[in-house]
Amino acid sequence: MYHFIINPNASGGKGMKNWRRVEKELTRRGIEYEAFLTRAGGDAKKKAAELTDGCREPLTIVVIGGDGTVNEVVDGLLFGGPVTLGYIPSGSGNDLARSLRLPKKPEKCLKRILNPKYFKQLDYGILAYGEQSGHRRFMVSSGIGMDAAVCEEIQRLREKKGIRRVRLNRWRYLEIGILQFLKARPVKGYLLLDGTKKVEFNHIYFISAHIHPYEGGGFKFAPDADPCDGKLTVRVIHQDNKLRLVPILLGALRGSRKNYRGSRLYHCQEAEIHVERPMPVHMDGEGCMKQQEIQLRCIPQKVRMIG
Repeated sequence: MYHFIINPNASGGKGMKNWRRVEKELTRRGIEYEAFLTRAGGDAKKKAAELTDGCREPLTIVVIGGDGTVNEVVDGLLFGGPVTLGYIPSGSGNDLARSLRLPKKPEKCLKRILNPKYFKQLDYGILAYGEQSGHRRFMVSSGIGMDAAVCEEIQRLREKKGIRRVRLNRWRYLEIGILQFLKARPVKGYLLLDGTKKVEFNHIYFISAHIHPYEGGGFKFAPDADPCDGKLTVRVIHQDNKLRLVPILLGALRGSRKNYRGSRLYHCQEAEIHVERPMPVHMDGEGCMKQQEIQLRCIPQKVRMIG
């Protein structure tokens, strides 16, 4: 039995289109399955928790949606029994699919899921913020500052009255990014890495912590991030001249490994980030309001995913 969790509104309705193609193939093959279509934010998390609560038998959950839908599912999983995830990317950014090099066609992804040749034990991250928030899991990346402001604006567009579906390709992300770039103001702050190494900065524009190399629809801010090494890859973008950010951002868009001035890279299991004024925070592209302090850590090789 395969359990499908589908976000029909992912990428302006692409989630539903892909599900129809997958459903047709499942019927043709005579595969037994259960399908759950989300209606609102949080539905995928609740369904994942429901499926895994008290489960001790092998269970396969297949996600059809974007990075945000995968985020909800992973955040809801109760790791009591052997759970395997499959993924059919149907979002706008698809940074997780890009990292895992998954096929773009849903039928090819389904073929891999039904006939898996190998599995990957992937890390996930935990983001904590605020006194009462508890924690949230993330699969791709989490960050604070300008990159999170882009996510916040995208979320605002999606929640805007009268707009239920907003399809955002890489260039739309870039357009929103440029607008946030023009608005951005740097901030003083510091990182505490693994509880021992403190690093201070005077002109922080954003800090992103990665499990996978990409975020924001293809910006490769952590080119050497390994999703199976049990560590976060933390990128700090800091500059006293905003125009000097341009080659850094363009380099990330091209996937460059060049070490740019004003860009620092760290590897750690845990990181605390403190900034002097509240800044937007995101996890897997989903906004988490403005915060002054966040904690991040990596949980190694906990998510079993079909490769």
